[in-house]
Amino acid sequence: MKHHASDAHTLAAAHALGALAPDEREAFARHMQECEACRQEAAGFEATAARLAAAASQTPPAALKPRVMAAVDGVRQLPPHVPAAAPPATRAGALRRRAVPLALAATVAAALFGGGAMWQLRHGQELEQRARQAEQRLDAVGTVLAAPDARTVHGRAANGALTTVVASDRQNQAVFTARNLPAPAAGKTYQLWLAHGGTMRPAGLVHGDGTVLVDGDPAGATAIGLTLEPAAGSPRPTTVPLLLLALPT
Repeated sequence: MKHHASDAHTLAAAHALGALAPDEREAFARHMQECEACRQEAAGFEATAARLAAAASQTPPAALKPRVMAAVDGVRQLPPHVPAAAPPATRAGALRRRAVPLALAATVAAALFGGGAMWQLRHGQELEQRARQAEQRLDAVGTVLAAPDARTVHGRAANGALTTVVASDRQNQAVFTARNLPAPAAGKTYQLWLAHGGTMRPAGLVHGDGTVLVDGDPAGATAIGLTLEPAAGSPRPTTVPLLLLALPT
């Protein structure tokens, strides 16, 4: 499908996740050569997908593959599901809305279920619960990243970590991700804060190098902060912020 020049700025997430058609991918690659903002946004989305995959990944046990192969012969293959064709006028729009969350889901699923672990997941109650939690987290993060009004800002913390915040007024949510975040000392954790005027409100904990949904509605907040706090978190900052990043407007 063809896009106007102004539409290209909305394709950074889909490009980073490999969700563009070949002609769109080539067009956006040319666009990024001239658009620094889109280059930064695409890099931020790539970092987000990588953090999600790393957080959800697990190594399947050695005995899993033989069990899966032994069970294959007894599993009846279902015929492919062929959905009714969408009207031409709406098909492109539907694909656009679904491209980013589906591509992001594929990224995390590849890490979470690699090597046949999906079969084991369905047969373990604990793993099923973990999968549901990962899916809910994925859906929430993907919804923010794919929101039409998603805005991105990048920053560097005082400890050298590279951070990205994606915010959506429509979803009333923001996503925080960090790269190269040093491990906190024993008994400590990283905590996020939303700045509302002169008040810093707790906005969730960051466990290691990863991606988290900011806890709380970013509407009305002017900045997001990052501090090092006791492991259980604090009701108010107890250390000098490592990061105080203005939220994207």
